[in-house]
Amino acid sequence: MSTATTQRPTRQQAAPRPGPPRLTGRRLAPYFFVLPAVALFAVFKLYPIGWSFVLSLYKTVGGTDTFVGADNYTRLLHDPLFWTALKNTGVILLIQVPVMLALATGLAVAFNSRLLKARSLFRLGFFLPMVTGLVAYGVIFSVLLNEKYGLVNWLLHFVGIDAVPWLTDPLWAKISLALALTWHYTGYNAVILLARLQSIPTELYDAASVDGAGAWKSFRHVTLPGLRPALLLTTVLSTIGTLQIFDEPFILTHGGPDNATLTIGVYLYQNAFTFFDFGYASAIAYALAILIGILGLVQFKVLGDKS
Repeated sequence: MSTATTQRPTRQQAAPRPGPPRLTGRRLAPYFFVLPAVALFAVFKLYPIGWSFVLSLYKTVGGTDTFVGADNYTRLLHDPLFWTALKNTGVILLIQVPVMLALATGLAVAFNSRLLKARSLFRLGFFLPMVTGLVAYGVIFSVLLNEKYGLVNWLLHFVGIDAVPWLTDPLWAKISLALALTWHYTGYNAVILLARLQSIPTELYDAASVDGAGAWKSFRHVTLPGLRPALLLTTVLSTIGTLQIFDEPFILTHGGPDNATLTIGVYLYQNAFTFFDFGYASAIAYALAILIGILGLVQFKVLGDKS
């Protein structure tokens, strides 16, 4: 009588866990391609930013750098010239930027209209000032607005209006600066807004027309909501650019007359390269960076998507 032999089930061995992927040449290739850009960014961006913060903690006394901690930042709070520069920059920001963006919105709507002939030519013409160098167009405006020999005053005199002290009167100097900035950047912002405007579906305008909406109501309830992301972008970019403004006031008025066009950028430059107080200039730069960050967050909060 044969007996059946029973076999015990053998335990199946667990498959070995895969180890971390080996960094072969093919896997390392992307890092080698990115490395030059990262190295350049670290050397020419990160290092200066970090070293600028270190400089803001020192003060040059008798040719030697002395550690003063936060004294440079405390000095900002009691420096009347810094507050003058901040006030001048704020006036330009609160007056010139809204006017410029309103003009840019109107231009974008006009560029998108089928009633306008040669639209591409107009778009090019209004965008061309943006490709003009900052120094070049600053020099051009300084010649045009010269009180004695400028073309603008010559034209005013031709129609019987007295010469305007564009660059030598505190009020007119601010107006001249605002005019130069508006001329240079309006077309650029209009092109950004136009790109967004062309992405708004035409069905929305057709639906508004069926509901009896006229041109103004269509603009208010269809165009403006559709332009909101582009308006946020242009507002943030214009705010950053205005707070950092340097070339225009430096070339047109050198911050004058009587510090009427002294901006934070010009004041920073004066401390760094006229008085060689690099520590205080670095503190001004960091105060400006913090201000830009705060205003940017506020703008995103106010103008950003509420959904």
